[in-house]
Amino acid sequence: MTTLSGHDYQRLRRDFAWDFPEHLNMADQCLSHKPGGVAIIEYYDGAPHPVTYAELSRMTADLADALHAARGECVAVLRTQSAWTAAAHLAVWKSAAISIPLFKLFGSDALELRLRDAGVRKVIADAEGREMLRPFADLEIIVPEEGLSDAGSFATRETGPEDPAVIIYTSGTTGSPKGALHGHRVLTGHLPGVEMSHDLLGQPGDCLWTPADWAWIGGLFDVLMPGLALGVPVVAARMPKFEPGVVAKLIADCGVRNIFFPPTALKMLKAADIRIDGLRSVASGGETLGGQILDWGRQAFGLEINEFYGQTECNMVASSASSMFPAQPGAIGKPVPGFEVQVIGEDGFPAEGEGDIAVRRGAGSMMLEYWNRPDATAEKFRGDWLVTGDRGVIEGGYIRFVGRDDDVITSAGYRIGPSEIEDCLLKHPAVAQVGVIGKPDSVRTEIVKAYIVLRDGFEVSDKLSAELQAHAKRFSAAHSYPREIAFLDSLPMTVTGKVMRRELRALAVSEAAHDMSFDERTRQ
Repeated sequence: MTTLSGHDYQRLRRDFAWDFPEHLNMADQCLSHKPGGVAIIEYYDGAPHPVTYAELSRMTADLADALHAARGECVAVLRTQSAWTAAAHLAVWKSAAISIPLFKLFGSDALELRLRDAGVRKVIADAEGREMLRPFADLEIIVPEEGLSDAGSFATRETGPEDPAVIIYTSGTTGSPKGALHGHRVLTGHLPGVEMSHDLLGQPGDCLWTPADWAWIGGLFDVLMPGLALGVPVVAARMPKFEPGVVAKLIADCGVRNIFFPPTALKMLKAADIRIDGLRSVASGGETLGGQILDWGRQAFGLEINEFYGQTECNMVASSASSMFPAQPGAIGKPVPGFEVQVIGEDGFPAEGEGDIAVRRGAGSMMLEYWNRPDATAEKFRGDWLVTGDRGVIEGGYIRFVGRDDDVITSAGYRIGPSEIEDCLLKHPAVAQVGVIGKPDSVRTEIVKAYIVLRDGFEVSDKLSAELQAHAKRFSAAHSYPREIAFLDSLPMTVTGKVMRRELRALAVSEAAHDMSFDERTRQ
């Protein structure tokens, strides 16, 4: 069921066209393989345990029978990586219902927001998830490991590519989370980008894994469902925390050849000096990696890390592919076949230089709408373009990410993207983590401020601050070095491992207000 053939990027772009059949259901897409083939490799007790397509189909049918009356309803899934988690989503789609992935690290408020917003009445969970849901007495909790009635076979209900299938909530780093509603075409829409980021995923011997939780679009639609659809075994591992040594053993034990590593995972592997042999592809997305991590990846994996780009509302729209064109440090790749990606201005037309990264309507992985949010849906579009909220430039066909629209720093007339400065500071041996934001300044509008977590063995001092500033001036740019540096024990992070710059900005605003108040007092 591959969508790409060959390594000629220009030909792939020229010849590709979306072709959605009238009847399309993601459960059938994922289960239409040889019954004896390995669908999922569950990894627990330090050993791999294969689950065949026949077994996964039976599990799906049993769950679908339990959901037979749920057609059109929203059914949540609160589980970690496992074969039953895959079966849960497949059963919901097979039943013509709408699945909603939920994250195990959500607190009760986050769970309630999503459950109430979507009107959820049924949740497929595990034993731990059921305990988390005890405060919600009106929910029907289904724990498939505890036994289901014999279902025999359950015929997939007829659905089309535009019929609702899944709601994935945005992270909520800018305002309250919104539910991005996707149709049954969303899996097909992901395939070109997934194949491209893994240098034509689906080669003999391929085996796919990610430490990213399947509750997020990156785990669910960048790895799990594309792997099943392409007939590539997917590893499911219950991993309470990311431990580099355990990761290396898992890869070896399961014969993993293709990995989606979030940037945070790559940085942890680098810090642990982990080297992994036998991989065919490593993909990464969520934030730009920078030249340092790319260089390290060549040494650690013996291959080029392929960066990709997208978001919950329209995912896998751009990617690198080392087999098709050379990587460009700081770039997030080129548009994936089937996606028209552009940087546009406020008028909705292509911008000269920096602009808003946008995707033209009609892309396969584009959401149908925000769930019950018509105004927010309308605001997401500018004419025929879905505006991502990220700023970027296109140079030589490569898309270069500058920063979130609200992350871009304006200082003394310069517009400064934080990612480049962060990458520069991470090259210093004292820096473990860093977040860069613009702090309000009465003269320069904003100044660049860096919040830094130090590695073990380094101590906070004025001398170190000056050294880091000199380092940034040397390796970044004189106009964009951090004029202020603060040291923290930890940085505010999203559940997917991204620095929450909005919280750092709030801290900087508070500091700026204090600074102004102090200045006023000293003048009196």
